[in-house]
Amino acid sequence: MTNPRLQEFRDTIWNFYHDHGRDLPWRHDPTPYQVLISEVMLQQTQVSRVLVKYAEWMRTFSDFETLARASVAEVLTAWQGLGYNRRALWLQRATQMVVNDYSGVLPRDPSVLVMLPGIGPNTAGSIAAFAYQEPTVFIETNIRRVFLHEFFADQESVADAELRPLIEATVDPEHPREWYYALMDYGADLAKRVPNPNRRSKHYNVQGKFEGSVRQIRGEVLRQLLERPRRLGEFEVADERLAAVLAALVKEGFAVQEGDIYRLH
Repeated sequence: MTNPRLQEFRDTIWNFYHDHGRDLPWRHDPTPYQVLISEVMLQQTQVSRVLVKYAEWMRTFSDFETLARASVAEVLTAWQGLGYNRRALWLQRATQMVVNDYSGVLPRDPSVLVMLPGIGPNTAGSIAAFAYQEPTVFIETNIRRVFLHEFFADQESVADAELRPLIEATVDPEHPREWYYALMDYGADLAKRVPNPNRRSKHYNVQGKFEGSVRQIRGEVLRQLLERPRRLGEFEVADERLAAVLAALVKEGFAVQEGDIYRLH
């Protein structure tokens, strides 16, 4: 890949961002806490849905300490509508680790961030870049879409390992936060106007059907437990997997079983 091609790519991304960059609330001089919250919320969730919940969440849990001290019921109530409820529990446990193990300061090293619950290597890289302007290399859906579209237009089954050298070569070491904002915004725009380049990724998976899934049952059980504790026969869930779902929720720390009664932890 020639340097002129890389520079042309950089210019394309920056020019788009200057003209069409999105104004998102978690980009307004973000604190490390705001970055952590927004990055976990944005995992597998559309920006439009996160926009609805983010401001409400920040009013309820304004900092690490507030979230760390909250009850599971309070956290799940605030999380309703975002899906994948495990993320809410992981997020609270992560803030508890920050408070208890790191004196209330979110680590900036991705190799330390990955030790927090629910934080994988790519989310750790994004947090370091957005919270601390670290020129990390990470991949998420929009970034993958951009590099597949711009550099692998005629290739199929492209591995992320092939994208990483290009991402590393193009990241702006002085302004990594804004550079990744620009990449993500360009990728979000591509999603509206071209066939999805991510289908040509080796890692592309079609999300399973939600209706009738264990994920749907889990969400409904948690919603009902938010209303009140219940016995097994009191759940309005007509599915043979209910007992297994409840056992999993207890094991994961969402709920506790006291005799024949289940309630939120």
